Amino acid sequence: MTKFRTLDDFNLKNKTTIVRVDFNSEIDSVTKKVTSDVRIRAHAESTLKELIEKGAKTVVIAHQGRKGDRDYTSLKEHTQVLQKILGAPIKYVDDLFGEKAKAAIRGLQSGEILVLENVRSWDLETKSGTPEQQAKTELVQSIAPLADLFVSDAFSAAHRGHVSMVGFTAVLPSAAGRIMERELKSLSKALEKPEKPCVYVMGGAKADDSLEISKFVLSNSIANYILVGGVTSQLFLAAKGVDLGEVTMDFLAKKEVTKFIPGIKALIEQFGPKIMMPIDLALNVDGKRKEIMLSELPTDCPIFDLGKKTVEQYVKIILEAKSIVVSGPMGVYENKEFNYGTKGVLEAIANSKAFSLAGGGNTIAAIQEYGLSKKIGYISTAGGALIEFLMGKKLPGVAALETATQSKKS
Repeated sequence: MTKFRTLDDFNLKNKTTIVRVDFNSEIDSVTKKVTSDVRIRAHAESTLKELIEKGAKTVVIAHQGRKGDRDYTSLKEHTQVLQKILGAPIKYVDDLFGEKAKAAIRGLQSGEILVLENVRSWDLETKSGTPEQQAKTELVQSIAPLADLFVSDAFSAAHRGHVSMVGFTAVLPSAAGRIMERELKSLSKALEKPEKPCVYVMGGAKADDSLEISKFVLSNSIANYILVGGVTSQLFLAAKGVDLGEVTMDFLAKKEVTKFIPGIKALIEQFGPKIMMPIDLALNVDGKRKEIMLSELPTDCPIFDLGKKTVEQYVKIILEAKSIVVSGPMGVYENKEFNYGTKGVLEAIANSKAFSLAGGGNTIAAIQEYGLSKKIGYISTAGGALIEFLMGKKLPGVAALETATQSKKS
């Protein structure tokens, strides 16, 4: 597992601490109000609360959207949301590294929090680079000298080598915040020597991600089985040579995912017995569910879910597993007529004794809808960073923490 320092390794009392969090939230495009406080609350109730209790002088850096996007806005509203969650006064300054910001940082007292302006208000933030390169930028050069410690807590942005993610690690003692620490420890359970049998459940429509993750975990003997669902399973069936019908193939072509069929075919040829595909499917026939066996294909109706026999087969494998990773729904779960596959698989995971890890927006939404949040071992909100981690890629934000640990022993 990646070695990194945490808040436990530092005396935080009266230490000016720069914390990179992920406050990127759902925003009402008209009022610019935060409509979901999930990410703000996660950081508030763990890392930021601890920094207050331990008497740190906390400087928060975060982003919201990108310039030009509908969800781009200042962090003033986020600061008010944070204040309500923590029940303590939180300072905000509409500046990032100018004299206004520096004066506000210098004026911090023990246990206080200051939120700086949206880091993406500065155009150079999103230009990727190495920690050494990013340490030379105006942002780091301006405020790093005012700080004693850098805390990286935005795992969901760790797949980007942006200035605020890696630049401070080259010039300040650095630690993982509690969110970052939890994500890395939980993901390591699923990727680095997981308990066997290990099962990966790949659903949803991001077939390219599913292909790359499947290839990595099978090639490195991480997963014993891959269970496929959703659009991903349709592509796997097509790659296997199953004639799904013109309606489904046209749908897959419009989603521009048929180009992945050759890669999936090669994967099936190499790891066939370890890849479990549907043996029956649920069709949308004028809004009603109709289940058919693969032998009854092709069909002129769209495929909306796994069939009950497939779910039964998947559940049996899940209940025998000791490690489970799930990403993506098994069908059109938003429609109750076609949520059988998603609900059945997620309930099996929740009821299993295995360590389970879930990720992806739709997966999390389904877990919450079925009231299973407390029964899943770990739910990651990381998105792109989670996918790249599961592909075996080294994340710049994580690598920067590791390098900082190796070069700056405290």
